[in-house]
Amino acid sequence: MSKPRILVARAIFPDIVDRLREHFDVEANPDDVIWTPQELAARLADKDGVLTTGSQRIDATLLAAAPRLKVCANMAVGYNNFDVDAMTAAGVLGTNTPDVLTETTADFGFALLMATARRMTESEHYLRAGKWTKWSYDMFAGSDIHGSTLGIIGMGRIGQGIAKRGAHGFGMKVVYHNRSRLSAELEAECKATYVGKDELLRTADHVVLVVPYTPASHHTIGAAELALMKPTATLVNIARGGIVDDAALAVALRERRIAAAGLDVFEGEPSVHPDLLTVPNVVLTPHIASATVPTRRAMANLAADNLIAFFDGRGPLTPVNQPATLR
Repeated sequence: MSKPRILVARAIFPDIVDRLREHFDVEANPDDVIWTPQELAARLADKDGVLTTGSQRIDATLLAAAPRLKVCANMAVGYNNFDVDAMTAAGVLGTNTPDVLTETTADFGFALLMATARRMTESEHYLRAGKWTKWSYDMFAGSDIHGSTLGIIGMGRIGQGIAKRGAHGFGMKVVYHNRSRLSAELEAECKATYVGKDELLRTADHVVLVVPYTPASHHTIGAAELALMKPTATLVNIARGGIVDDAALAVALRERRIAAAGLDVFEGEPSVHPDLLTVPNVVLTPHIASATVPTRRAMANLAADNLIAFFDGRGPLTPVNQPATLR
């Protein structure tokens, strides 16, 4: 019996590709070429499965051009690159990689918060430019993290991890807003208090965004929300591009309506709004919140495990939809 045919749409760890070859006829992309939607569709025309990395859009147009495709395994916890409704209607299963990146991403979110509050990027640029000639009492004086109020919008696993780091490690008062309130037990573990979104924005010294991207969460933070924040507050986005109106944020930063921002994700990435590149009070990183070798390996292995489990009949490990019937 011939092996199922799969596509690995981006470069991943070679040994994990070799592992997939034990189970499948694999077309890989070791040169990490960014295919157009049309090129991706052409490569999927004869494939039964695909390992995606979050940058390949799986929608009705592509599904129509890939009649054999049965499963799409995303190497990411987010899956806004999947048109889930179209996939479900077409009988195509999607999977993601939850849990394995929670702690690493929470670490990075807190690191980005600290770098933003303490103006680390801004001060490094100053030093590298040879401008540091003397000490002064207010040179790059930022804001405290310990004892301050941390506001988290999106209190899933990663949000909870950030809350615990803030409350238990830095003595922060934690407030959060979420689509649904956590159980009393989880609130106690995180030392977190549920509040309305506007109250969170008005009271938090540091706001961290960890919400999934959906049409409903588009521009969760725009000009109106930024206007509610303290002028001394910071904003950190490790969620997805589009959660923040980047153009409005650039204006707020330039006009010092808020103190600073830390961004790991952007609208239209890898493009970055040009105004964000010209304001000094922002820390910018290229979507690397999960980027440790152990975590990225765990993500790739879980995506591979989903493909293997699906085709050997055990069913996917971490599905994101449940089609009534599969192709």
